[in-house]
Amino acid sequence: MLIYRQHQPPGCGGFLFVLALILLALGGAPALLNFLGVLFFAGLFLLFLVIAGFWGLSYFVRRQVSRYEQSQTESHNLFVFLLVHILVKIAQVDGTVTREELAAIENFFRVHLRYGQSQLYWLRELIKEASASQASLDSLLAEFRGRFAYEPRLILLELIYQVLFSNAQVSPQELAMVQTIADFLEIAPYDHLSIRSKYVGARGGFQQRSDEARYYEILGLAPGATFEQIRSAYRKLSMKYHPDKVGHLGDEFKSVAEEKMKELNEAYQYLKKKFA
Repeated sequence: MLIYRQHQPPGCGGFLFVLALILLALGGAPALLNFLGVLFFAGLFLLFLVIAGFWGLSYFVRRQVSRYEQSQTESHNLFVFLLVHILVKIAQVDGTVTREELAAIENFFRVHLRYGQSQLYWLRELIKEASASQASLDSLLAEFRGRFAYEPRLILLELIYQVLFSNAQVSPQELAMVQTIADFLEIAPYDHLSIRSKYVGARGGFQQRSDEARYYEILGLAPGATFEQIRSAYRKLSMKYHPDKVGHLGDEFKSVAEEKMKELNEAYQYLKKKFA
């Protein structure tokens, strides 16, 4: 059976061999040795340039990462460090982490958190560290719970959902892991519902819901709640998601709280009209 194979372009080995024979015939051994010496030193020079280029690029990246880290607060750096490690652990739920999954994490930071080049250099280093880390998810969550108050935990959970649902498919195992994370971080059920409602239905499905049902869920309530319950839930959530509560985490996470506040305001205003 004949199989078509694409032809490969010719190499330069044959040309060099012919050139060496010509030099040997015209100038003898000294000319050939001089030619080989030139090739040898030219090769060394090119190798030096390649090594220097890699070293220079590595040095530039490390310097950019260091400068960015120094420009941020310790709380910001620790928050992102733990966030990335937790996201990688979630990606490992099926036993392996694919390049596509890691690319999705990086793309989320680039698009949704508007990370620039220096920030992305830093993020890639964190992803490498997280991929090689043997730390358990429980230890990471325990560190997070011990170092951050309740409001940053809500932002963490919000970001986890955002990253997961930036993918085409979210597995039941991943959703179960998010529930485990919420429980470990001691997130109140109605706070979790307020976050989850943006992505999945109240029963964990991907069903379409009416605006009214969705707005109840944004406030962490079941349909049929009284206006007093609606107002009370709105006030509590507004205090938790006030941007000043997470300002120490950095501008990108302050903007996440601001977006959540917009959702809460929209839900409250919609349901408020129902009782007007």
